[in-house]
Parts: sequence; C-alpha cells; structure tokens
Amino acid sequence: MSDPVQTARAEATLEGDALTVALAGDWSITRPRPAWAGVLAGRTPKRVNLRDSGLGQWDSSVLLFLFEVQQWARITGAYADTKALPAKVHALLGQMSTSHETSVPFDRSKNFIEDVGEATLDMGRKMRKFASFLGECTLGAARLVKRPRKFRWADCLDEMQQCGAMALPIVSLISFLIGVTLAYTGAIVLRQYGGDIYVADLIGLSMVREMGALMTGVVLAGRTGAAFAATLGNMKANEEIDALETLGLSAVDFLVLPRLLALGVMMPLLAMYANALGIVGGMAVSMTVLKIPPTAYWVEMLTIVDLSDLLVGTIKAVTFGLIIGLCGCLRGIEADRSAAGVGRAATSAVVTAILLIIVADAIFAVAFDILGL
Repeated sequence: MSDPVQTARAEATLEGDALTVALAGDWSITRPRPAWAGVLAGRTPKRVNLRDSGLGQWDSSVLLFLFEVQQWARITGAYADTKALPAKVHALLGQMSTSHETSVPFDRSKNFIEDVGEATLDMGRKMRKFASFLGECTLGAARLVKRPRKFRWADCLDEMQQCGAMALPIVSLISFLIGVTLAYTGAIVLRQYGGDIYVADLIGLSMVREMGALMTGVVLAGRTGAAFAATLGNMKANEEIDALETLGLSAVDFLVLPRLLALGVMMPLLAMYANALGIVGGMAVSMTVLKIPPTAYWVEMLTIVDLSDLLVGTIKAVTFGLIIGLCGCLRGIEADRSAAGVGRAATSAVVTAILLIIVADAIFAVAFDILGL
C-alpha cells in the first residue's frame, strides 16, 4: 500500500522580528494548501526564515507559496531567507524569480563586518576556482605538447579567424584614433616649448609599449571574451559539455585549449598591427597640424623606439590574450543553465578580463622598471 497523503502545512513561529516558517506535508496544486496571508496572520516581521520540516511530495504549489512570500518581502522591505530549503526547491525558486524579474531585498540584519567577511570568503572561492581552472589548462597544454596529433587544429584555426582577422576593422579604427588623440594631446604641451618633433617619440613609445596591447586587449575582452563565455554557456545550458564528459572527452582539451591558443597567437599580431595604425594616426596629425614631414617623424621615432620596447609590448599582448581566453572560457563553463545565466556569464567575462588586464599591466610596469626594460 502507498503511504497516506500528508496535509500540506506551513507552521509559523515568531521570535522577535523574525518569523520562522516550517514547511511540511505533501504539497499538490490540486489539493488544499496554506496561503501566505493566513500564515502571516497580520504580523509584520522584518525577516522570514523558511525551512524544511518534513516536506514530502511537492510540485509547483510550494513554489507558488514561496514566490508569494518573496513578493511580500520585496514590497514590505523584509528579508526572506530560503537557504534552509532543499537545493532543488531553492534552485527552481531562483529561476522563477529571475524569469519574473523580481528582486529580493538584501538581509539588512547583517552588519558591515559580516558583509565584508562573506565578500572575502566569496572572493577566496572564486580565486581558488580560477587557480584550479588555470592548473587544468596548464596540464592540458602539457598533454598538447606530448600528443599534438590529438589537438583540434581545425577548431583552433577557425577561432584564429574569428578573434584575429574578423577583429581587424574595429582594432584598426580604435588604434588609428588612439594615435590621433595622443598626438593632439602631446602637441598641446610640446608646442609651448618648440618641441613639436618629439610628438613622434611620444606616439612611438606610447603605442609600442602600452596603448597598442592595452587597447587591443580591451577590444578583444568585449568582443571575443564575451563570445567565448556565451558560446560555452549556451553549450552548458544545452548539456553539450555534459555529453562530452560522458563520452570521456575533456572539456578543457576539447573546447578551451583551441580558444586559448588562438588568442595567444593572434593577440600579439593584432597588437603589432595596432602599433602600426597608432603610429600612422600620429603621423597624420603631425603632418597636417604640426607640419612635420613623415620622413622626419619616422626618423625621430626610431631614435627612441628599439627592440626592447617591442618585446615589452609583445609580452603584454600574449599575457592579455591568455587572460581574456581564461576569463571567457571559465565564465562560460561556470554559467547557470539558463538564458539569463548565459548573459550574466558574458558580462562577468568582460568585466573580469578587463580588471585582470589592468592589474597585469600595472604589475608589468613595476617589473619592467625594476628590470630596466
């Protein structure tokens, strides 16, 4: 014989400003169930703690009840804590709240120190995930060196085209305009001292050592990093990554390494192309505004720019490319299995990549100054 159906119950206990609601019994959309207005009974708590107290069979009826609680909390400014509920209920409720574009207020009962502690722990978890993912990619690269025949070269070449050749128009426009802007800015100061010719030195050093790699990295972070995160996030939502792992294929080897190698190769090439376009932009301003001949501009630039400056820019470009690939692929693999999760992953990939690029650039500035480069 089957177990008898237990009546759906929501038992509320008020302790100070907190109302604890224990859910129990079998919840079915076709049978009577508690209503939030009846459970609340006119009380106005500042916090509602929802927990499982023998929750049996349940369907969408329990989600509708919890959603009603969250709606009430959003309107009144209270905080609804659903962390003690079963993981499946909590996950479905989160998707339901996201699809209805609702927001639950933050827990205002926590103090500043507690918030800082939780934020620190969350950052620690994210850093451990990033370090673990970086380790997996490093091991995958070692396997690639040992067995290059198993690498998906066709996918890598396709990604090179997407993140390299297809990015030339936007990189060309931005690099040329950066050179023009730097030339105009430098001319404001240099013309006061009769040093118009030194605009060539300013543009050459700025583009080769700094702006070429940096601006190309920012452009690819918004273009390619977001594309990587969206593609892998969509594959995760469609369970394609799970299918690969079921077949015994490593997602890192199959999906991540071709993208990392493509960015690692194309990023320095794009950066050198951006350097050339930036120098041409500065040359155009120098020729039209400062009346400096192109030959004089070029000769003066070569007196200050040498191979060490080109090496500095190339090292930065390779590092920035790997950072963009790692951030995009990691956010895509960690994305939630929903359309909203894919969007959040793309946004997070861009923000994380740009942040790490700026941090890495600052570290390089200090390191190269110590090394005398």
